[in-house]
Amino acid sequence: MHVEEHFTPKTWPEGPERATLEGKNKFLGFWFFLGGETVLFASLFATYLALKDKVPSKDSIVSTDIFDLKLAFIMTILLLTSSITSVYAIYHMKNFHFKKMQAWLFITVALGLGFLGCEIYEFWHYTHEYDFGFTTSAFSSAFYTLVGFHGGHVVFGLSWIIALMVRNANRGLSLFNAPKFYLASLYWHFIDVVWVFIFTVVYLMGMV
Repeated sequence: MHVEEHFTPKTWPEGPERATLEGKNKFLGFWFFLGGETVLFASLFATYLALKDKVPSKDSIVSTDIFDLKLAFIMTILLLTSSITSVYAIYHMKNFHFKKMQAWLFITVALGLGFLGCEIYEFWHYTHEYDFGFTTSAFSSAFYTLVGFHGGHVVFGLSWIIALMVRNANRGLSLFNAPKFYLASLYWHFIDVVWVFIFTVVYLMGMV
């Protein structure tokens, strides 16, 4: 059974996310998990690159017809900013400032929800304005699979952070939950890095 310890800023250890064997084991498991996720996204990128020019005819919808770089840029700013706010959250976690950490995590979640709102609008717009659905072409299937799969990971990341915030709202920080907050932040950074690749490969290259 886990026993909660009471800490103060003076007694809070440096590097609390790795201060226990349990925390170190969580990191090991996380890197194995992230390795699998990297391979999975690499496969989706390879599939997209192979199918991005596969459309039924020369008059079919292609990326230059529908992609909105302004919206994609706004989505990128929202997600990258949320990565910065999560860094501030972990900074306060390492300095044993629980309320400040929670506040920055709340901002991170708000920015992540803003990103999701933009992505949902983007998919709705493509489907209703251009009749560009999942089964329209091999290109559309590859696009929705890659971008939608990333969106699913954003939902998972937000759910993870929100669950930690709610679960520990009255508990404060401990060496038991510090690794959980830290790993959730690392996962969020991973999601942001993947989006940078999506923005480059799908949207920027798609407009060339």
